[in-house]
Amino acid sequence: MPGHFEPLPGGGAAVALDEVEISIIRSLAVQLLELIGPGPGGDVSDDPLAELFAEGPSEPPSDPVLKRLFPDAYSGPDGEAGSPEQAEEQRAYSSEFRRFTENDLRAGKRETALAVIHSLDALAAAGKGGAVLKLTPGESKQWLTALNDLRLAIGSRLDVVDEEDTDILYRLPDEDPRKPMVMAYLWLGGLQETLVETLMP
Repeated sequence: MPGHFEPLPGGGAAVALDEVEISIIRSLAVQLLELIGPGPGGDVSDDPLAELFAEGPSEPPSDPVLKRLFPDAYSGPDGEAGSPEQAEEQRAYSSEFRRFTENDLRAGKRETALAVIHSLDALAAAGKGGAVLKLTPGESKQWLTALNDLRLAIGSRLDVVDEEDTDILYRLPDEDPRKPMVMAYLWLGGLQETLVETLMP
């Protein structure tokens, strides 16, 4: 079980984590939460109906990590359109789609990051040193989403676009300042892969 998820009888997954691993995942989840930011208006609205229909941003985020987490919905291969007219049409569609969906997408990502933080806090409070994290099937899906978001965020900072970029990361010398981030990226990838395997029928 150390370093990878294993299925639990009756569903769910378990992984043994030491104090350092718990601290790393929690810190990354908190950073992701801070990057995503609060919901519309920051605080709970006095008018839940207005909050329900609140419109989000129509322009893509400027931060490359947020741009990766909340990509345009309409674009051609490599983000290019065939003609200037098609490009303008795709921008208009993406803008409209983003306006009505991004708030909900951000709320979902905040929820999954918080679920990870809460489960790690409960694990740390229950035991000394390392412990075994046990997740229900529902919690496993939240963790899977959060791990994917964390890898997208780190991958964006490392300029990972395709598999070739990942291969280059494996060959970085130890003295490279990106090495700790690369190790976290690869480790989270292993966790994510084994968690996917536990959820497969």
